Amino acid sequence: MPFELGRDYDTLQLGDRDSFSKTITESDVYLFAGISGDFNPLHVNEEYARGTPFGTRIAHGALAQSLIAPVLGTRLPGLGTVAVEITTRFKRPTYFGDTITATAQVVEKIETKKWVRLALTWINQKGEVISEGEAVVIPPPRREDLGSM
Repeated sequence: MPFELGRDYDTLQLGDRDSFSKTITESDVYLFAGISGDFNPLHVNEEYARGTPFGTRIAHGALAQSLIAPVLGTRLPGLGTVAVEITTRFKRPTYFGDTITATAQVVEKIETKKWVRLALTWINQKGEVISEGEAVVIPPPRREDLGSM
């Protein structure tokens, strides 16, 4: 099956942006706990979580953070992108049932390496920023350069 590579360095423009949204379910949290091995009771034990400052279970910060992967890997820049660095600052918890929108925006083109820096934000359904950060990525190669690889 043929595939369509994402946008190459020359095609990307400052200000380009895209996003992905998902509602975080209890199932997502338990599956993420199994995949990551992080069974912190704050995520999986309601009785324990009631006694925390959050008052209930919360999703893993890395679960919400991972929602940037479909943006970078399938939308902006898209298929063929390689992440070099991703930094995140967590500002608010993600609760079960929250809908998180992860957004990336091109803020710098690094000419010397043909890399791109993107500002990242994660916002819940209330419009609250739950995380922010940035990514440095290597965009996919130009289509015409694929023949020489």
